[in-house]
Amino acid sequence: MLQKTKGIVLRSVKYGETSLICTIFTEVYGVQPYLMQGVRSSKSKNNKAALLQPASLLDIVVYQKPQANLQRAKELQLAYIYQNLQEHIAKNSIALFSAELLLRLLEEHAPMPELFEACFEYFCQLDDLPADEVANFPVYFMILSCEMLGFSISGTYSRETPYLNMIDGGFSPHPPHDEPHVTDNDAKALSKLIGIKKMQELQQVSISSETRFRLLDWFLAFLHRHSQHMGEVRSLPVLRAVLH
Repeated sequence: MLQKTKGIVLRSVKYGETSLICTIFTEVYGVQPYLMQGVRSSKSKNNKAALLQPASLLDIVVYQKPQANLQRAKELQLAYIYQNLQEHIAKNSIALFSAELLLRLLEEHAPMPELFEACFEYFCQLDDLPADEVANFPVYFMILSCEMLGFSISGTYSRETPYLNMIDGGFSPHPPHDEPHVTDNDAKALSKLIGIKKMQELQQVSISSETRFRLLDWFLAFLHRHSQHMGEVRSLPVLRAVLH
């Protein structure tokens, strides 16, 4: 059955001489592997490999077979053309980290249209906003993903609940035991980020790069504890090197 859908590329792997196998988070079918035949052709008009980089936003027409382990795509084109994301090293690193996080977190064949819509808008805003306003995007993306996957952080920072508890997934009056430690100021910063409703307002929360990465480390440990699908996030060291 032929079906049109939007998609976010999460991973592309070379297959044969001219093809790719792409893992794509689709609006209609969730995460699916697709065989993209001939996209690495030496003929320039057929070479579409550049459209299939991680975080690319697509409109695709696919042959969808319910029992197939590998689907096929008939047509593809960009649904959104990035203006500077792929050339700007910090923005590109954030995009690759975010796409890899989705790859690690999401199960195949499970449609999640609300999460898809939020992620599509996230990548568009990451491209559109000025570079000096996107430093908080990685932590925000983890907050967003956790909320929509059922791992939301409960409560808020206060004098009575100043600690983050990884087991319960929320702010607590008691310090955690045997968990990555989050300082009082870090917990306060996270509470402010959780309260942000529009990505355009993220730059209003002023936090240091050290705080951001402590929060990212906490979230990754939290997801390792609560999700069955998390593995090593290989793009994190690059993100650490370029994001300030």
